[in-house]
Amino acid sequence: MTFADQKWSPSEKKVARNAYDAALKVALDKTMADLKSKAHAAATPSEMWDVEDFLRQQRRKIDQLFDYRYSQLIEVFAGLIRQGYLDENLLVGLSEDKRQMVWKYASWNGR
Repeated sequence: MTFADQKWSPSEKKVARNAYDAALKVALDKTMADLKSKAHAAATPSEMWDVEDFLRQQRRKIDQLFDYRYSQLIEVFAGLIRQGYLDENLLVGLSEDKRQMVWKYASWNGR
């Protein structure tokens, strides 16, 4: 069964949304903390523009990592676990098959 073939029950959709939102909050909070640190440390115009570059890179990274299409969520969750943004325990409530797929995909990709 492929990711696109997965059916999501209403309760699984709620679990998935909560896990996704929690991981996004972790990623954004980390980015905000890093931004504040870099901005505070910037002492020259060049360093100021480095802060802008950092922010643009982080935006691109977050946009690539976070994709809330059900056909992509298994892979997204695996990537978020690998990146340290998602606690696997937040996926309790998904079917065993989905959790196994997330775990296998996260492990297969160098977890």
